[in-house]
Amino acid sequence: MAIQVAKVSIENIDDEEGLKSVMTALKNIDGVTAIELDVADKTALVSYDDTDTSIHALTAAITMVDYVTQPFPIDAPQNPRYHN
Repeated sequence: MAIQVAKVSIENIDDEEGLKSVMTALKNIDGVTAIELDVADKTALVSYDDTDTSIHALTAAITMVDYVTQPFPIDAPQNPRYHN
């Protein structure tokens, strides 16, 4: 077991909901032991056990959140605030 620390970019996540999604995505990765968000620097410091996960899993999780939080037209069914 070796704990590593990675600094990952969260440049495209710029609202509270997006930041919460990033935290949730990273916390759900087996092996992540700590997360420190730096909103001003638009980065996250992530401590993880490199026998359980990798930097690739961290960046993939953030990329997926970025994709999910992209803006949609108000009347698009993909919009989380869309009401039938």
